[in-house]
Amino acid sequence: MSIKKVLIANRGEIALRIHRACHEMGIKTVAVHSTADADAMHVRLADEAICIGPPPAGESYLNVPNIISAAEIAHADAIHPGYGFLSENAQFAEIVELHNIIWIGPKPEHIRTMGDKIEAKRTAAKLGLPLVPGSDGPVEDVAEAKAIAAEAGYPVIIKAASGGGGRGMKVVQSEDQLEALMMQAGSEAKAAFGDATVYIEKYLGDPRHIEFQVFGDGKGHAVHLGERDCSLQRRHQKVLEEAPSPVISPEERDRMGGIVAKAMADMSYRGAGTIEFLYENGEFYFIEMNTRLQVEHPVTEMITGMDLVREQIRIAEGQPLSCTQDQIKFHGHAIECRINAEDPRTFAPSPGTVKGFHAPGGMHVRVDSGLYVGYKVPPYYDSMIAKLIVYGSTRERCILRLKRALEEFVIDGMKTTIPLHRALIEDPEFRAGEYTIKWLEDWLAREEE
Repeated sequence: MSIKKVLIANRGEIALRIHRACHEMGIKTVAVHSTADADAMHVRLADEAICIGPPPAGESYLNVPNIISAAEIAHADAIHPGYGFLSENAQFAEIVELHNIIWIGPKPEHIRTMGDKIEAKRTAAKLGLPLVPGSDGPVEDVAEAKAIAAEAGYPVIIKAASGGGGRGMKVVQSEDQLEALMMQAGSEAKAAFGDATVYIEKYLGDPRHIEFQVFGDGKGHAVHLGERDCSLQRRHQKVLEEAPSPVISPEERDRMGGIVAKAMADMSYRGAGTIEFLYENGEFYFIEMNTRLQVEHPVTEMITGMDLVREQIRIAEGQPLSCTQDQIKFHGHAIECRINAEDPRTFAPSPGTVKGFHAPGGMHVRVDSGLYVGYKVPPYYDSMIAKLIVYGSTRERCILRLKRALEEFVIDGMKTTIPLHRALIEDPEFRAGEYTIKWLEDWLAREEE
């Protein structure tokens, strides 16, 4: 079926990104927005705009009846959820399809399976993905936890089955800490996610965070688009991403990429997905799968030349994948900096009115942002206000271009993390690609001294 009108169930830069892809395909767009986002750029540019509620996300961007009503009022053929909000809500995907609206995303059953961390691990094991040693499912009592931890070897990490963002996670160094930390993790998980279920894994000392972009047609065919290195994190939140990873060889990329593509083909996965791994001492360990588009998808677009949103829409229409694995080639290097409306030292949110804005330009420089002079950044949502994505024929040239682009980038009227990125890319260890998921927090601690 040919999609003629897409409702974009999101806000900010990703809503604008989806709008642009749609218009380049001749597809009309419907923006939904809270009252706080009435003047947002994607609302201004969309063919139609419908207000779905007041500023709190629970009353607007997470309000399923209002979004479905907006789609029906606008006669939208399809809904694209972007990332965050309802993008990995299996029930929402089912409701969309029950209303005979095309869901631009994976099959609801795959969203549900991969959204449950324990079920995701079981499924990954069946599909042949390498796992971190640990429990096969939920850990019910302390005796069971002690047996699993002893077999995996300390330190171990307790994780919330329904978790994310670092909540419900506790690192246990020895058996005498296990019981107390297990109770704490369960309590945090219950408070944050309404589910106290936890599981246990071997705690890897200093790994990198490597993820593979995959696409499936839902009919047993799938490809991978290489890996991204997302190890630069603060409090489990990504700050800068690059593709390809500085430490993954072409042989490793082909081997692991082949494994993840086969896994997605075997489960008849549909649309975009990301398989996330911890990587240490030459070994990959599956941690989770995101059944949606990622914030950092532009770095993959830069090194492959593929429009990932366009591919999502094509697959939702029932079309085959636009290329085979041997047609996908990787060229050069790309880095994305997430620009947040935050104090670059304390990371306190800094919403406000944009008084000056100049986006860097030039060859191979991309800025994904809905900012403009006079726009008021609302305090109700995620603080990311822009993404700077830069490409170079080599990693060294990419970093030099990124340095130049960051020098040009102007956002006045609020504090941003642009100064953080400027300092970060000057560090010799970053320049050498010698960093892990712990590196950034150690670097920030050194900067404060």
